Amino acid sequence: MIKSKLRKKYKILRNDLSFSQIEDLSISIANQLLKLSIWEYTFYHVFLSIEEQKEVNTDYILNILSGKDKNIVISKSNFKTGLMTHFLLTDNTKIKKNSYNIPEPLDGINISDDKIDVVFMPLLGFDKAGNRVGYGKGFYDRFLTDCKPETIKIGLSFFGAEDKITDIFEGDVKLDYCITPEHIFKF
Repeated sequence: MIKSKLRKKYKILRNDLSFSQIEDLSISIANQLLKLSIWEYTFYHVFLSIEEQKEVNTDYILNILSGKDKNIVISKSNFKTGLMTHFLLTDNTKIKKNSYNIPEPLDGINISDDKIDVVFMPLLGFDKAGNRVGYGKGFYDRFLTDCKPETIKIGLSFFGAEDKITDIFEGDVKLDYCITPEHIFKF
């Protein structure tokens, strides 16, 4: 299936979820993550959920990382350049929603892409080969290209894998894992 159809399909499926279901599914995803051997690293990049888009609630992942005393990195998106700037999440970090309702840090301690060990990524859909469908702006593909090659890329999804995304581009960066409430997909 092509990305545009997948975007439409998964936006509808997510929209049909209640906030109670989103919380339960998000907890299950966080529990699945605990089964991975990824907890020896230092810098973990986490997206802050867009509640209005009914994304996976990453608060549970933030709690896990905080409990394990890890460095948590969050981003601010520049829609003119298509790039993200990354900041260390601290007790003093001030968060504000941008015009797209994305919670972002106002400022903070800058973290370079090449320091990041693990990236938890939002997505709308993914396939059995580890290709993902995001919102179509390419922010994560550009960001991941600048990360070190061994950075672990983990997608988070309420839903299972599609057989195949047919319109993959050369610049699309594949996932290493995708975590759903019931499964860990390894690519």
